[in-house]
Amino acid sequence: MNIITLERISKSYSDKILLNDISLGINEGDKVGLIGLNGAGKSTFLKIISGREEFFEGNITKGKNVRIEYLDQNPIFDIDATVLEQVFKGDTKEMNLLKKYEELLEKINNCEVDKFESLNNELIKVQSQIDSLNLWDIESDAKTILTKLGIKNYSDKVGNLSGGQKKRIALACALITPCDLLILDEPTNHLDSDSIEWLEEFLNMRKGALLMITHDRYFLDRVTNRIIELDRGNLYSYPGNYTAFLEKKIERLETEQVQEEKKNALIRNELKWVRRGAKARSTKQKARLQRFDDLVNTESIRRQEDVDISFVGSRLGKKVVELYDVCKSFGDRTLIKDFSYIFLRSDRVGIIGENGAGKTTLVNLLRGIVPLDSGKIEIGDTVKVGCFSQDNSNMDPKLRVIDYVKEGGEYIPVEDGTKITASTMCERFLFDSIMQYTPIEKLSGGERRRLHLLRVLMESPNFLILDEPTNDLDIETLKILEDFLDKFLGVVIVVSHDRYFLDRICSKIFSYEGNGLIKEYNGNYSDFLISKELEKASSQSNNEKNTSESKDDKSKFLKEKTKENKPKFTFKEQKEYETIDENIAKLEEKLKNIEEDMSKNSSNYGKLNELMKEKEQVQNELDTKYERWEYLNEIAEAIEEYKGSN
Repeated sequence: MNIITLERISKSYSDKILLNDISLGINEGDKVGLIGLNGAGKSTFLKIISGREEFFEGNITKGKNVRIEYLDQNPIFDIDATVLEQVFKGDTKEMNLLKKYEELLEKINNCEVDKFESLNNELIKVQSQIDSLNLWDIESDAKTILTKLGIKNYSDKVGNLSGGQKKRIALACALITPCDLLILDEPTNHLDSDSIEWLEEFLNMRKGALLMITHDRYFLDRVTNRIIELDRGNLYSYPGNYTAFLEKKIERLETEQVQEEKKNALIRNELKWVRRGAKARSTKQKARLQRFDDLVNTESIRRQEDVDISFVGSRLGKKVVELYDVCKSFGDRTLIKDFSYIFLRSDRVGIIGENGAGKTTLVNLLRGIVPLDSGKIEIGDTVKVGCFSQDNSNMDPKLRVIDYVKEGGEYIPVEDGTKITASTMCERFLFDSIMQYTPIEKLSGGERRRLHLLRVLMESPNFLILDEPTNDLDIETLKILEDFLDKFLGVVIVVSHDRYFLDRICSKIFSYEGNGLIKEYNGNYSDFLISKELEKASSQSNNEKNTSESKDDKSKFLKEKTKENKPKFTFKEQKEYETIDENIAKLEEKLKNIEEDMSKNSSNYGKLNELMKEKEQVQNELDTKYERWEYLNEIAEAIEEYKGSN
């Protein structure tokens, strides 16, 4: 069923074309990922589809009674509302009823005796309406979703929560609102890894269409079945997930390159004809001159060329940063307890943990922003810390892009001794010659974030801290940053929940394990997950050893019982006993095939993570079968013994 159709939609701001004659259809079951550069118009496009922004030309047709729910990047909150009240602030009939129910409960809890009866009667009427619409599940779902997103106190006032918590509440509101098309703008921002994985599962199981913007490439890979790319006002559609999109885009770019070469060849031929002094007298000659003008004026395909930037930053001495028995608490919460680590010049460290675990606190300790409770941090004389933080609100909106970048530095040094100018770095980070002289106030939120990143890099740090660097950056910018960090000769510390970015950049993981414990793991994020699996398996093995005596007792009990009663299988156990060897063999073969696939896909992190989950599921099933096999064979042996003694 078609949900919404866009026909020849156009939109521009002053001289910048965002949408150029765009057409798109979204059907039931579509899970669409929208990608493109910051400032390309992605959020504007979502607002147009949701009916929140006008367009200049074209037509939009919605199916009858189609309901659209939209999660804005900057939602509006009622600071006096409780968490549940805010979640039920949607405009649908269902949300209004649930909101009224919560408001009545609040009034009843605080009312005077003479008002209780009238409020209670009103509450009964609302309850009856909720019953008739079967909405109690929505309230239960809301609490479940909030818990999964890390919000556990539903009576907290929204005004007392952090910005990240508020955005998670807005996401919960969008997820529980009944709709045919769910539109999400950067839903994974401010979510930890566990919450992101839960959201993946939720969206995969959810019925109805989905349209979203996200920078999270693993998330795109696992949720979407279609990718649309907004590129210079044009919209390109690709069936499949993000991996399929990359394959198809390479084909498109190759085709465009061939067309560009053909166009250049035609221009060269036409130029020869013009230079021969052809006079535009005949209709044929006029047409040929017109074709030459059209060829020259046609926009060429602009591609970002790689710039070799083996960026050395400021030189690092032997001593970098050393932490000894570092402790930090806030009130009765211990965030860091007895943490020690000596940073090496080549370290690429990812810091992970639940929201509120203390990751940013560790960063602020390294930056000297907050004091230690105990322990010490020693910083080498040559260390120059640069931090790409989540806050870039101190930008002067009147300042031009190039001037803001130059405040960080006029150039950066390269390993071969040459220098790269601020203007060249601007171009490398997708600020062309026109944008470099644009005031900051005219940039989009994502473009400002990219500019802030560039400013930090221009300061030539050799100890680079990236605090949630992937929030609000487009995928193309992330690729450029990743390439840049490959050639960066200094320490990199990344606080992030972006699993792809952690896999791509990090060779060591600091994991917050709870109660202030920070544990070190070698390898990237996928290696960390494997290590956690091995730890879990080792723990299970130890538990099995500890329970071996109880198993022996169980066996003795079974044998003693057979002396009094004739041992026998139940009908179900008999059938299970006859097939369990074959079932175990199939599971073992399946596990072997998964491990072979993991080996083949070791560099495909999206596929590898899927295989790891499948392996865990099969391994758990196999462990259960092994336990059943042991139990059934004990009964079989008891039966044989009984037969032999009679």
